[in-house]
Amino acid sequence: MDEFLQYIPFLAPIFLIQVALMIFALADLIQREHTRGPKWMWVLIIVFINIIGPVVYLFVGREE
Repeated sequence: MDEFLQYIPFLAPIFLIQVALMIFALADLIQREHTRGPKWMWVLIIVFINIIGPVVYLFVGREE
């Protein structure tokens, strides 16, 4: 247990970045009328593919 606790200061910022990216990407997805692909697919990608999913949506999924 002590070995795990020593990694918390390093894991906490990564977790916060992941959650922030997920919230930002989901909020953007909700506000957009059109995306490249169905919205339900992007929700699954954003939520279940950690860190990379929101980044992929932000660069590929949005239609400008």
